[in-house]
Amino acid sequence: MTKKALIIGGGIAGPVTAMALQRAGLDVEVFEAYDHGSDNVGAFLTIAVNGLEALRVLDLHEQVTSLGMNSPGMLIFNSRGKRLASLPQPGRTVKRADLYQALRDEAVRRGVRITYGRRLVDASITGDGVRAVFADGSTAEGDLLVGADGLRSRTRTLIDPDAPRARHVGLLNTGGFATGVTVPGEPGTSHFIFGRKCFFGYLVHPDGQVWWFANPPSPREPTREELAAITADQWRARLEELFRDDTGPMLDIVRAAGDIPPAWNTYDFPSVPRWFNDRMVIVGDAAHATSPSAGQGASMAIEDAVVLATCLRDVPGTRDAFAAFERLRRDRVEKVVAQGRRNGSGKAPGVAGAFVRDLVLPVIMRQVAKGNAMAWMYDYRVSWDTPVSTTAR
Repeated sequence: MTKKALIIGGGIAGPVTAMALQRAGLDVEVFEAYDHGSDNVGAFLTIAVNGLEALRVLDLHEQVTSLGMNSPGMLIFNSRGKRLASLPQPGRTVKRADLYQALRDEAVRRGVRITYGRRLVDASITGDGVRAVFADGSTAEGDLLVGADGLRSRTRTLIDPDAPRARHVGLLNTGGFATGVTVPGEPGTSHFIFGRKCFFGYLVHPDGQVWWFANPPSPREPTREELAAITADQWRARLEELFRDDTGPMLDIVRAAGDIPPAWNTYDFPSVPRWFNDRMVIVGDAAHATSPSAGQGASMAIEDAVVLATCLRDVPGTRDAFAAFERLRRDRVEKVVAQGRRNGSGKAPGVAGAFVRDLVLPVIMRQVAKGNAMAWMYDYRVSWDTPVSTTAR
């Protein structure tokens, strides 16, 4: 009898997980909390080369590489315009809405059912499966439930009511797209600028559009309501003030940006103690949200999807399959989270920090490039054909 998986969350991780589990022979259905898709949500993100290779395993590589732009490397500058470092960082940078639409449409084309307006409020283990209860009073039953429901995962708290809260990393995030402005740089190259008061990044699309983001510091974690109350004009004025004394194209880009969306808080999870119980498991940001500074959030979720599918395919018993999934993934994802934390900590402003960074960062980056110190992150490959052992690490 074919097992049925209930997948909670219809963003990026949900459809990819659905397609992976479907390939492993499971019947799948995705339940999305909102009554529509995420067609216009978010700015852009980078899928690193390891994430692209995981997509290739699921025959999704072409759908994604037709979007956005190649982003093969990055240049790092200080507030005076001095280049501090140059480093390969292979990946594909895409608009989040485009990525979501491509993955959702392909999932539907492959026969995945996606049900909207279903916000998970409760789930219980039955005699031979799991029963999900949604906010509208509807229910669904299956053999297992996968929480791909992100940073504020309800599934995570159902598995462990004492699960830790996400950690605010002291930065906000905003960004968007600017047209009609000419800035330095080859198309696709990431430019990262350590401003005196704020970190800034941008890429130039081959069509000339500038994709940009800024990380205003925020030691206190503002509420969603506080952030939503700040208008686009107020954000533009604030960013202009933050970058007024810096060298670089930041002011030109901010002034050319057609729309500046409300900022959002930046979080990570140092460690989530429990990923699963007898019938439920969490993947992606629900299990191991990493700071955007790692550039690996989407890639980790895609890797999760493939590994979870192979575990459910090869390991007898749902709980044992979940345990194998955690053994194969925990060390790697927590190392990525730690790397993202280190990357993000350098974005915080400060005269002393800037002085040390200007002296030390070029030396560190030369050693990183020379020794290929980030190979553990980018050269990692998930496998579909290698059988999963119940004791494999």
